Amino acid sequence: MMKLNGYKEHYELFSHVDLNKKTKLIYPKKSNLSNNKFRDSLDKLLDELPLRDGMTISFHHHLRNGDYVLNMVMEKIAQRNIHDITIFASSIFPCHKPLVDLIEKGIVTQIYAAYISGPVAEAISYGKLSKVCVMHTHGGRVRLVESGDVKIDIAFIASPTCDKLGNISGRFGKSACGSLGYAVTDAQYAEITVAITDNYVDYLNVYDIEGKYIDYIVSVPSIGDPKGIVSGTTQITRNPIGLKIARLTAEVIRYSGYFQNGFSFQTGAGGTSLAVSYYLKQLMHEQQIKGSFASGGITGYIVDMLEEGLFERLYDVQCFDLEAVRSIRDNKNHIAISASKYANINDEPVVNDLDFVILGATEIDLDFNVNVTTSSTGIIMGGSGGHADTAGGSKVTIIVSPLFNARIPLIKDRVLCRTTPGESVDVLVTERGIAVNPKRIDLIDNLKEAGLPLVSIEELKTFTDKYLGIPEKINFGDRVVAVIEYRDGTVIDFLRQKINT
Repeated sequence: MMKLNGYKEHYELFSHVDLNKKTKLIYPKKSNLSNNKFRDSLDKLLDELPLRDGMTISFHHHLRNGDYVLNMVMEKIAQRNIHDITIFASSIFPCHKPLVDLIEKGIVTQIYAAYISGPVAEAISYGKLSKVCVMHTHGGRVRLVESGDVKIDIAFIASPTCDKLGNISGRFGKSACGSLGYAVTDAQYAEITVAITDNYVDYLNVYDIEGKYIDYIVSVPSIGDPKGIVSGTTQITRNPIGLKIARLTAEVIRYSGYFQNGFSFQTGAGGTSLAVSYYLKQLMHEQQIKGSFASGGITGYIVDMLEEGLFERLYDVQCFDLEAVRSIRDNKNHIAISASKYANINDEPVVNDLDFVILGATEIDLDFNVNVTTSSTGIIMGGSGGHADTAGGSKVTIIVSPLFNARIPLIKDRVLCRTTPGESVDVLVTERGIAVNPKRIDLIDNLKEAGLPLVSIEELKTFTDKYLGIPEKINFGDRVVAVIEYRDGTVIDFLRQKINT
């Protein structure tokens, strides 16, 4: 278990977290409507459901910034004068702006999410949410449900295709988004599970969620815009600094001591991360190295590596672009996995078998703690997602980032928010050199022997401080607006209310 590291005095605010709870509680979800699941409209279904003040409802984010379902459902619930609702969404995006009005009216009073961006994130930062927001990891979300810390009353699942039995697939239909890994837990554990689909069919023989977990089915004109699932740039950066960082990162992988046949790999969808994949692909061809698997949110660049035979298989919890959606539909070696199998610490997650993970950072401090939750101004603009999960599980965690962006330095004495603890971060690659966590003597020795440009993280900070100066201190109020949970439920940081200046 991780330590609270100085935050113990605030623990009473977050008594839902049991630091000793490790037991995985399994209980089968029962569908109570085997032959009569379909309802003519969302309004008719909501009139039938046991809606009440104080309930917890869940949503998944595979349609990302193209999702229509959360707003659609919440608008109807608000019309029924239901208040004090907890939203348990795997992630919140700018498209969910209508939630801000519901927060201000007291209809929504609590949010749990692994990632929050856009107007909702800003509203939370400025204290509009009446209860403390809980920001967990993707794996931590599953743990919260399985442990009983969160009980989902009704799960609403955006379903690109659904058949009469309630079997759901994300691979087909006009709103196809690929893997539905984050929705699996919701379907299995919610008291009531509703599939909302815009492609209702007679029968599916390939599906992501079994109909036995689905209680009701509603057909609507559209569940979202599949173009909105695209994450990050989905294009390799052309920035010379980003390309230099990516080349250095490929060299770190090459000489790390873990680059060999059967290695495993994960990266994100940002421009520099995709460039790492590009250089890694060249390196694998050159060295005739074949990996066992790549995992996580999958992009077309990773699909290319699978189709070129560089990886044996892909484990996909969510698709980051439409090329990945095509691949998971057509390629048997592109395998959909649940969020539990991906990152749940109480399962046997894929992330614990990773050799390399490439991650970004908004900030990193001298202890290698990483912030991807807030901007440099202290406003929420993201969250862990799988960041802390993969960093904790991987043998080599590599942070890639330029030393400054718009004259804002990357390296701080202490990050504004500790999303990922420094003890699970191994390497920082920048345009001015490679800083290795001192605890990784093996990596230091290997990279030094290879002649790579090693520097200390203190030296990198000294350089940016000299040219940019020390940033002004951000002003926060006393009120805690969000708690940051590690993958095992440990509270590792807090966010306080942002003060207008």
